Amino acid sequence: MDDVMTITFLGTGTSQGIPIIGSDHPVCLSNDPKDKRLRVSVLISWNNFNYVIDCGPDFRQQMLSNPIPKLDGILFTHEHADHTAGIDDIRPFFFRQGDIPIYAHERVVQSLKRRFDYIFADEDRYPGAPAVKINLVEKDTEIPLNGTTVIPIEAYHNRLPVLGYRFGDFVYLTDVKRMEKEEEDKISGAKVLVINALRKEPHYSHFNLDEALVFAERVGAERTYFTHISHMLGFHSEVEKELPENVFLAYDNLQLTI
Repeated sequence: MDDVMTITFLGTGTSQGIPIIGSDHPVCLSNDPKDKRLRVSVLISWNNFNYVIDCGPDFRQQMLSNPIPKLDGILFTHEHADHTAGIDDIRPFFFRQGDIPIYAHERVVQSLKRRFDYIFADEDRYPGAPAVKINLVEKDTEIPLNGTTVIPIEAYHNRLPVLGYRFGDFVYLTDVKRMEKEEEDKISGAKVLVINALRKEPHYSHFNLDEALVFAERVGAERTYFTHISHMLGFHSEVEKELPENVFLAYDNLQLTI
């Protein structure tokens, strides 16, 4: 990809977001806008094309904060609600454009069909429901997207396989706990890496901060941004001071260009 690519972090929070409903944790009570985190998602734009990775329950709010004239597709990492529950809110794009392309593993598509059957119905679809064009993704099959080639990268979220994606020099991974070497090799040479860093304490299905730092150092990207952050990681301004000079905490509405 030779063209300028813009990355917008639509959300950088974990499944409950920050603040958590009813929580009196100091980070949840913070007045720093960088401590307010919607559910995790990213917008990738180039040459007037716009793709999002994941479409969580905050998708409508994210699109109002970061408006785009059209949505060329959604790439899903996995089926959990914080990554998929906003799919009904693609309706405004559908009404203007028609069927919205989605890209996901077959297991994820089957989960979406069960939970959002009115979107995926082959016959007698509910009037006003959005419709999608399904593109199945496998970890070893590259995805051609409007002049670029996207490389799926498989990782494990506890025992659940999840997919990350490489767009040229940009790699986006979330909900990672471990990864096989042949998949990690797909990241080699990337300039910008995004990876999850949930909290400081160990977690059974996510990298904690130390694990994310080790992974970032091993990959060796020019810049690494942490996402899928919980309130238990701490205040944004304090954690940033503890990070290496080429590692940063992402925050909602942060934009990068590559």
